[in-house]
Amino acid sequence: MASKEKKVPENVRGKFYVDDQCIGCMRCQQDAPEIFGARADGTSYVKKQPSSEKEIQLCNDEIDFCPVNAIGNDGE
Repeated sequence: MASKEKKVPENVRGKFYVDDQCIGCMRCQQDAPEIFGARADGTSYVKKQPSSEKEIQLCNDEIDFCPVNAIGNDGE
């Protein structure tokens, strides 16, 4: 489970985030490039919070698909 205490600093403020467990598999970056970006080391961060139901569903799907549970939603 992702930890809001371990969010990577590049995340934009909001309820969805990526923490430091990310291994850089790039799945979220490929599936939702409008939401997830790549850090210099290839790991991910949330570059834009979702603004539509479709984008929220994309984020929730990526939470389910993340192989190391590095994507979270803290309900902020």
